[in-house]
Order: sequence, then C-alpha cells, then structure tokens
Amino acid sequence: MALASGSRSRNFLIASLVGFSLVWSAELKSQEAVSLPDYVTEQFGKPPAVPDGPLSEELQTAVQVAFVDVLTQSTWGQEQTGALRKVAESKDPRIAWIIADLMRFASGRQLNTALAGAASRLLEIEEPTENHWGVVTDHLIAWNIPAPPDYLEVKRAIFTSLVPGWEKIFVEGDIDWRQVSWGGVLIDDRAYDTTDEACNCIPAADNPDISSAEDAIWLKDEDIVFGIEVNGEYRAYPRRIMEVREMVNDTLGGRDLGIPYCTLCGAAQAYFTDQLPQGIERPVLRTSGLLIRSNKVMYDVNTYSVFDTFLGKAVTGPLAEKNLQLKQASVVTTDWGTWKKAHPETTVLVEALALGRDFDFRNGRDANGPIFPVGDVDPRLPVHEDVIGVVTASGKPVAFQRSKAFAALKNGDEIAFENVRLKLDAGGIRAVDADGSDLGSHQAFWFAWSQFHPQTELWPG
Repeated sequence: MALASGSRSRNFLIASLVGFSLVWSAELKSQEAVSLPDYVTEQFGKPPAVPDGPLSEELQTAVQVAFVDVLTQSTWGQEQTGALRKVAESKDPRIAWIIADLMRFASGRQLNTALAGAASRLLEIEEPTENHWGVVTDHLIAWNIPAPPDYLEVKRAIFTSLVPGWEKIFVEGDIDWRQVSWGGVLIDDRAYDTTDEACNCIPAADNPDISSAEDAIWLKDEDIVFGIEVNGEYRAYPRRIMEVREMVNDTLGGRDLGIPYCTLCGAAQAYFTDQLPQGIERPVLRTSGLLIRSNKVMYDVNTYSVFDTFLGKAVTGPLAEKNLQLKQASVVTTDWGTWKKAHPETTVLVEALALGRDFDFRNGRDANGPIFPVGDVDPRLPVHEDVIGVVTASGKPVAFQRSKAFAALKNGDEIAFENVRLKLDAGGIRAVDADGSDLGSHQAFWFAWSQFHPQTELWPG
C-alpha cells in the first residue's frame, strides 16, 4: 500500500514525526468540553471524550511507527498494522486529525480502509464503507475536535513532502490549519502576467483580453456571467471562463482587482488590490490548490501571504503582519442577455480564456451538494441555496435568500437591513447604501456564507 508522492526527500518529514511523538507528551494540555448546537449532535451524534495528559511511551512509539512507515515505505506489514491498532485503541481522538491528513493522499483502498478504521475507533463512529476521508473529516470539523500540539509542524511535513510548492504556505497565522485540505490540484505559483504559460494547476488569468458585447458572439444569452462595475465601467466575466481560471487579476475603471471564483461555493468576489497602505505592493492572487471547508484558499504569489478568500483578509505571511484587509466591489450574478441589455457598453472576457473547456460544475459535479468535507452546516437554509451576502456598516454579516429577495424586489418591495439596501441590477442583485453607494455584495451558496460568517443574520428571518 502506498501514498501519492512527490519527488522530494522525506527526511524532514521523518524528523518532524519523530520529534512530534516526543514533544507531544510534554506539551499536551487539558481540553475543555465544547458545547455544540443541537443540529450538530442530531446529525453527527455526541462527540467522544478528549483525554488530558501525556501519551504513554508505548503510544508514542506506535504513533511514530505507524505514521512514519505509512509515509516512507511502499509496503504495509505486521509491525505497522500492530502500531496502528495501538493508536486506534488509545481513545485519543486528536490523533484522528493526522490520520485524516494521511488519508487525503492515500492511493490504495486497503490503506484507506485501515486508516479509516483507526480514525473511526478514535472518534467512536461507525466505520464508513465509502468516502472514508470525507466522513472522518466531516466529524472532526463538526465536533471541533482539538488538534494535537505541534500539529502544524506535522501537517506541513506531510503536505510538502507529498505535493511540492507549499513550503512557504504552511506557516503560523490566523488560520485554522485543521480545516485545510488538499483540493486535488497543484499550486499556481507563476509570476505576475505569465499566465500564457501552461501549468499543472488551475491557471489564473492576469490582464485578460476583452472584447465588446457585440463581438462576443460565442456567448449565449442564457449563459451565466459575473458582472462588475467600477467607476462607471462595466465588465462581464463568463462563468464558463471562471470555472476554468478561478482567479483573474484585472484592471477596471482605473482600479486594480483580484477576482476569485470558488466553483465549490458558487461565489465570485471582487477585491480591490490597489490604494493600499504605504509600503504594500499590489498583491497578485493565485489559487493555492488547498481548501478550507470546500472553499478555495487563495494567496499572494509575491509574498506567499494566504488570504481568507471569503473575507479578503490576509491571515498569514508579511501581509497578515501588516493587517491587510482588502475592500470588495459588488459582483452581480446574472445571465449574459440581461447584463448586455442593461449595460450595452460592457466589455467581456474573450472566449480563448476558457481554453476550449465548457464545464458546468453547479449542475454537474456539485449538483448533489458539497463534494469536499464541510462539517456541520447551519440548517436555516439548504446547503446550496443561493444567498446575497454583505457586511453592514456596523460589521454585521447578513445574507438575503436570493429567490425571495428577487421576487420581493420585482414586486416593488423595499429590502433593507441596517444601512444595507438591495436593488435589482441587470437581472441580478446588488447591495447599496442609502445614498446608492456600492457595498461590495456577492452571491454564494448558503453553506459557504454561513461557515465563514457563523454569526450571520438571515433575511427573511
């Protein structure tokens, strides 16, 4: 049995795991019980007890043998089976985080089954028969099981040893590394404006070519686009292109923008990447190949600072040290026919940027819900319900159920929450202030908005 592997040496990985087994016992701290919402225990059951105190020497050895050998050998023998059994019998569910990380890269069903069995015993759940990693990780997230001490060091060793390019990504910061997983693709680490070069990644587009609306004969009226307006200049970003690129660094209305699209969250956002505090250069946003609860993890290729994609806040690296918070412009999700009729002066990205591909993830791959672990989901709306999300002047996040808001606005009703007013725009919805100023709203799936804004208000309540 083997793991998917890269070509680099694993010496650092072995040293980290050996060191982990020794340090863990000295630094293990007691964990207080976490109060969970009723809907979590209804779906996932009650979490297991999390023990206090150090590991025994026997368990330290078992952790070392099982996890080091899993990652460094191509065979699985009796010694490893015995060590993994001892880990499973430890009744310490914190270890399940490391097992889940290993499971994400395991290439053989036999190894996956063995790891899933051990994690299931630690979590006291029924062993999954399929989607082993997803089931285990969902429980870990939903129950908020604490990570073991030095977890980031071990996780960094696992991830960077098996997939190259993340050495500068896995660093301390304002990010919950437990929830970070691999999206199955490699990092896009190409320098700015070299996006014509092929990459084994999700390829961002810098300074994309555009055309007029009348020249965009390849687009059908019913095709979904993401419309953005800055300083009276309009541009449409077709979903067909954004599902291939997932990130665009552009200039519109005299302003620089970074525009991520998370296919998994149904969310296109637009961040201003200029007019920043003194000493900060324009961040160039790229896709890292990592996910947090089925949301893409973006980063700045110049400083390797990671951003919270939903919040636009730098959470690691030099830009986090400078507390960089990007401001948003609104993104209107609508169809091409309605957008170009309302804004005939609009420009639009050219068809060549789609690279000959024509995906429809929303109605295909993602039609039955999130395909990566998300843990618990606020039950007030279905997971894939569309919402219009915005943050009020007081800092309160609020989500408007799109279907109901659209019907109310078409009926002439006013929709307001604190300083937020909703208005129709070219078949979509945007949020503005009382004086009509843009508030940086965007559309997303409910599961994603509610995860990254757990205290969100919901309209209608």
